[in-house]
Amino acid sequence: MAKAIPSRSENYSEWYNELVKKADLAENSAVRGCMVIKPYGYSIWEKMQRALDDMFKETGHTNAYFPLFIPKSYLSKEASHVEGFAKECAVVTHYRLKNAEDGSGVIVDPEAKLEEELIVRPTSETVIWSTYKNWIQSYRDLPLLINQWANVVRWEMRTRLFLRTAEFLWQEGHTAHATAEEAIEETNQMLEVYARFAEEWMAVPVIRGAKTANERFAGANETLCIEAMMQDGKALQAGTSHFLGQNFAKAFDVQFLNKSNQQEYVWGTSWGVSTRLMGALVMAHSDDAGLVLPPKLAPIQVVIVPICKNEEQLAQLTDRIKPVIQALKKLGISVKFDDSDNNKPGWKFAEYELRGVPVRLAMGMRDFENNTVEVARRDLKTKETVSFDGIVEHIQNLLVDIQETIYKKALQFREENTFRVDTYAEFKEQIEKGGFIMAHWDGTSETEEAIKEETKATIRCIPLNAEEEDGVCIYTGKPSRKRVVFARAY
Repeated sequence: MAKAIPSRSENYSEWYNELVKKADLAENSAVRGCMVIKPYGYSIWEKMQRALDDMFKETGHTNAYFPLFIPKSYLSKEASHVEGFAKECAVVTHYRLKNAEDGSGVIVDPEAKLEEELIVRPTSETVIWSTYKNWIQSYRDLPLLINQWANVVRWEMRTRLFLRTAEFLWQEGHTAHATAEEAIEETNQMLEVYARFAEEWMAVPVIRGAKTANERFAGANETLCIEAMMQDGKALQAGTSHFLGQNFAKAFDVQFLNKSNQQEYVWGTSWGVSTRLMGALVMAHSDDAGLVLPPKLAPIQVVIVPICKNEEQLAQLTDRIKPVIQALKKLGISVKFDDSDNNKPGWKFAEYELRGVPVRLAMGMRDFENNTVEVARRDLKTKETVSFDGIVEHIQNLLVDIQETIYKKALQFREENTFRVDTYAEFKEQIEKGGFIMAHWDGTSETEEAIKEETKATIRCIPLNAEEEDGVCIYTGKPSRKRVVFARAY
């Protein structure tokens, strides 16, 4: 049979780690803290990239690429930014190796020390804003709407595949605007792009919110985020969009001549999502049998397994199936016809279940004679016998239904695991059970830190659509007008 994985109830963390490896998404590399994204996993990331890239271009953005290395002095220019990333930076100090005199191998050439150390990018605000200084002179150069697909390095000591690695893949948008209002509108627009992608493509419901001052991106005036709930009740930040104000423009002297012929600093934003979304996709939907992939992101949406005893039967089944495969592909549906003879059908069924293929068709000679086909859906683990006539339309409708069903299930789970509490005693009891907690907070960083220290719970966000409600902070008893989302998080 296909490779077994631990159950979620036994050990959720181990279930996740083993599933990522056994479903061939990724594996640990020879470099500590880094991962190898395997072809099946990368195919999912490519689908994510394609969908997001189309959304970015629909909103007027274009792609560019900026250097991997950032001069150390650039990070010094924006004080809160360097403070936020200093502990995670990988630093290049030399530019050459040489053979050791004792023949033991290569060593760093002490004579090849860089005049100024280079930082392997943890994020690109500094190098991009130093470039924008040359690109922006007039209001006619604005808005500047740029995105880049890249890798970044943030030195992590405790790593987990996709969720937290020293190197990861992402996209980072960096835009410049003539007014604060335009930049704020951009910040909100890109948050909505992320939310729409999470819900419509990943089938993951998210809460749109603002980060507290403690959790804000280093160097931003405001950070907006989308927060998702995983099946263990923990939160996962699935995307962020930052209003940078004029902080980086002032740090790198990026000014423009406005319509009144006056020099003015531009207003900036940045926003990004990463391969962490792969971890969210796995943890939000999958089960003890393997991946459950929403059809829009599944590398293989339909797998067809012929069941036959000899080459003659296989030829008959293949002839019957070929027009269906062609029709599905014309509709943009990815299909795999698995006629390999190295594994039995039962093994194949388990393997494609492990890999999260949304729809499986099986056809034997009895089906051939009855003009039927067995259709199995991965999300509900149900099977039905369907007439071969009209099977293309049936599959088309089924994929839409699976996408919607996966989303509704995740939404129902979040709703059932979101709790309103009014006392700190209730809060401490519930946080041990998991889930999102809607509670009043007095708005101070001191209270936020105290709760985090005592319970390991953080304020995930202040919901953007939250209604004002008179209450008192669960920790201090001070007045509060709005509930915020607390949770333990990845």
